Amino acid sequence: MKKPSDTDPGEYGIGDLLGLGRQSVRKNYYPALQQQIDELEQERNRYKWLFENALHGIFQANLRGGFVACNPAMARICGYDSAEQLQNSIVRLREQLFFSAAEFDALRQELLDRGSLNARETRFRRADQTSVDVAITMLRRPDLGPEVVETFVADISERVHARQRLERLNAELEHRVLERTEALQNANDDLRYQIEEREKVERELVVAKEIAEEANRSKDKYLAAASHDLLQPLNAARLMVSALQEGALPESESKMVRQAHRALEGAEELLADLLDISKLDQQAMKPDFIHLDINELVRDLGEEFSAVAANEELDFRIRSTSAFVQTDQRMLARIVRNLLSNAFRYTRQGGVLLAVRVRDESVQLQVWDTGVGIAPEKLRDIFAEFHQVLPQGAGGRQGAGLGLAIVERMVGVLGCQIDVASKMGQGSRFTLTLSRASAPRYEKRQPPVIPPVLEEGFNRALILVIDNEPAVLESMQMLLERWGCEVMPVLGREEALAELARSGKRPTVVLADYHLDDGLTGFDAIHRVRKYLGEDVPGAIITADRSDEVRTLLRAQYLPVLNKPVKPNRLRALLTSFVASSPI
Repeated sequence: MKKPSDTDPGEYGIGDLLGLGRQSVRKNYYPALQQQIDELEQERNRYKWLFENALHGIFQANLRGGFVACNPAMARICGYDSAEQLQNSIVRLREQLFFSAAEFDALRQELLDRGSLNARETRFRRADQTSVDVAITMLRRPDLGPEVVETFVADISERVHARQRLERLNAELEHRVLERTEALQNANDDLRYQIEEREKVERELVVAKEIAEEANRSKDKYLAAASHDLLQPLNAARLMVSALQEGALPESESKMVRQAHRALEGAEELLADLLDISKLDQQAMKPDFIHLDINELVRDLGEEFSAVAANEELDFRIRSTSAFVQTDQRMLARIVRNLLSNAFRYTRQGGVLLAVRVRDESVQLQVWDTGVGIAPEKLRDIFAEFHQVLPQGAGGRQGAGLGLAIVERMVGVLGCQIDVASKMGQGSRFTLTLSRASAPRYEKRQPPVIPPVLEEGFNRALILVIDNEPAVLESMQMLLERWGCEVMPVLGREEALAELARSGKRPTVVLADYHLDDGLTGFDAIHRVRKYLGEDVPGAIITADRSDEVRTLLRAQYLPVLNKPVKPNRLRALLTSFVASSPI
C-alpha cells in the first residue's frame, strides 16, 4: 500500500511549484491550518452556548417528521425536562407538537409558498397535553432538505392571558352597558306610557327638554344673553340716577337719589355674583394666565377701597412689595376685592389691612380686619352660598352671602389656596397663597396718562351713541348733556349712517353697544361709521356680555370696553381722554 508520503512521479504538488519537497509543504501550512481550525471550533462553541442558553426556544425540524435539534428553552416551553427528552418524544410535529393539525397544515403551506413566517401566534402541545401560546418565526432551509425549517419560539402565554382577561372585562362592561341601557329603555318606556296618557304634559316636557339640551350645549352664550338682558335696565337706571346726581337738588331729593344709587349698586353686585356663581359651577369661566406684579394689583385695589374706608370712618393700611405670579388678573382682583368688601362689611371699628408677604416659592395676599370675627365651627360654612356671618337683624351691612362662595370657586380655578383664621370679637385673617413666578423679561410699560377733566366740560363735543334699547339711549343722552356734550342717539348701524348723512355732522366720539339688532355688533357699527367718515373716529364698546368668549374677542379689537351697568366716573374719564386728544 502506498504511503501518504510517497510521491507519484507523474503528479505535481504545491511543493514542486515552490521548489520545495512535499514534506516541506506540509510543515509550512500546518500552523495556519491549525489556527483556522481552532477559530472555527471557538465559533462553534460560542454558537452552541447561545443555542443552549437562549431565553427563547430554538429548534430545527423536518415538517414531515420531528425534531432535528432543539435547545433547553424549547423543552421548558413544552414542559419537558430536557431537550433530548423533547426530541425523542416528538417524532411528528403535526400531531404531537402543534395543538391544531389544521393550523399546522395552514402554516406549512404558507411556509412552503413564502419561505418564511414572522411572529405568527399559535399553540403548542405540552407534555401534560395542555396548550401553551407561542409566537413562532420560521425559516425554510432548502439547503438542508425540502421541508427542513429553523424556528424561533417565544412563550406569549402571559400576554395572551392578559389579552383574554381584557376581552372578558370588555365583554362584562358591554354586558353592563347593555343592562343599563335596557334599564334606561324600560324607564323611558314607562315614562313614555305615562306621558301618552297626558298629551298636553308631553308636549310641554318635550319643549322643555329641547330647551334644556340647547342651553346645556351653549352655556356661555346663554349666560351672555341673560347678562345682557338683565343688566340693560340696570344700566339705564344707573345712568339716569347719575344724571340726577350731576344736577343741583334739594337735600331731601339728593338723599333719595343717593339711596337709589346705593340700591342699584347692590342689585348690580347681586346680579354679577349670581352670574359668576352660575358660570363657575358650570365650568364656563376659563382663566387667562399672565405674569402679574402683585404690587400693581394691590395698589389699584388700595385706591379703590380708600374711599370706602373714608366713608366708613375706618383705618385702611397697605403693606406691599413687588413680586410676580402667573395668574388671571381679573379673577385674582375679584377674589381680593370680595375679601376686602367682606372685611369692611363686618368691621365696625378699627380697620382693615391688606398685606403682601413674599416667601421663597410663594406669595401670600392677606386681608386682616378687626371685625366681629367668625366662630370656629363656622369657618368652612362661610364659603357656602347665601351664608352670612351675621344673622339678619343683628346690625351691620348685610350682603347676599355669595362673595366668599365666588372666592372659593375662583381659588379652585386658579389653583391657589385660601386659609382663614378668626377670633370672635377680635377679627379675621384671610390668606391667599399663590406660586411665585420669575419676573418677565420684557420691559415694563408705563400706564397710559389720562388727561384731567376739561375745565369747561366737554365743549359741546358731539357723541354718537348707538344702542338698541331706547331707555338706555335716553338715560345716556341725559347724562352726557349734563356734562356739556351734544348727543346723537341712534338705535342701530343703519340709523347712525342715515343720521350722519342727514345732519352732515362729524362726531367726536362713538359709543356703541356690543349686541345690536339683526345679529350686528358695535364693532360693525363703529367700522361702518369710520368708513363713511373716512377717518378713525375714537370709539368704545359698551356691553353687558361678560362671557370669556366675548372678553377674548373684545381684547383683540383694540377698542376700549365699558361693562354695563356703566360706571359714570369711568365713562367720564374715557370721554375726557378722547376729547382732549381730538383735533376738533
